Amino acid sequence: MKLGVFSVLFSGRSLDDALDYIASKGLEAVEIGTGGYPGNAHCDPDTLLADAGKLKAFKHAVESRGLMISALSCHGNPLHPQKALAKEHDELIRKTIELANRLEVGVVNTFSGCPGDHEDAKYPNWPVAPWPNEFQEILAWQWEKKVIPYWSEIGSIATNAGVKIGLELHGGFSVHSPGTLLRLREAAGDAIGANLDPSHMWWQGIDPVQAVQILGRENAIHHFHAKDTTIDPINVNRHGVTDMQSYSLMLDRAWQFRTVGFGHDLKVWADIISALRLVGYDYVVSIEHEDGLMSIDEGFTKAVQNLQQVLIREPVGDLWWL
Repeated sequence: MKLGVFSVLFSGRSLDDALDYIASKGLEAVEIGTGGYPGNAHCDPDTLLADAGKLKAFKHAVESRGLMISALSCHGNPLHPQKALAKEHDELIRKTIELANRLEVGVVNTFSGCPGDHEDAKYPNWPVAPWPNEFQEILAWQWEKKVIPYWSEIGSIATNAGVKIGLELHGGFSVHSPGTLLRLREAAGDAIGANLDPSHMWWQGIDPVQAVQILGRENAIHHFHAKDTTIDPINVNRHGVTDMQSYSLMLDRAWQFRTVGFGHDLKVWADIISALRLVGYDYVVSIEHEDGLMSIDEGFTKAVQNLQQVLIREPVGDLWWL
């Protein structure tokens, strides 16, 4: 395995400064945003696709520092019921797949998106209960008319480009759990897999080790984010896990994101890393820091220090004791 970071954390720095800092921490990989919710501070697909020289220079900037690009990330909602927003995010996904192909990057990360509840809807609708029965009707319409057709097409485009799609399992979107990811993968093809982030499993009540096992047995983990979550034992009983309060209200929220090791101890993280190795995932563990109690530098540095202790790097080799 290799240790990396989602570089949007350093969007305030130039690309060269960000890469120098990342390399100075001993990391081996970088995940780079191309637009959508993460922004494109370090990587504008339109610019790089239009100029072969700039594309070559961009790739050299990363590789000359001993780094690799683990994924290009363009998180958005290509299924948004507002057609203009859906088109914008769809076009970005297609451009990012093309850019990944040219850069020889194997994974594009994004969200599945979430449609509305009918063709003329204005906002996404995320059903989370099977009753009243209209919720089931909405869910069936979304998957049959929007989710499966769209991702079947994108999966085919990605396959032809030699690229895998890593959908981040995130609340508010149609694909948010191992089960919903596998449902889509079965319908849309093996190019569709997970960008698995344990932080979103914990707040949904899903054990990340089990999520790794479930998805890994299907070879459905294409990328991995390293981010932690803590659940407040008092506030969760007041607000539930679908707490809608702002992330800034950390004292009152039911749960909040933390840097690695500050929501769950390193034994838990060692179990997650071991599960990844067990199911054959030996790609990049990409740090995503969204801890409201720590600065960018401190949160990132502590995540690096903690993960360096539990990351499994070397090939297993022969079982010498047998």
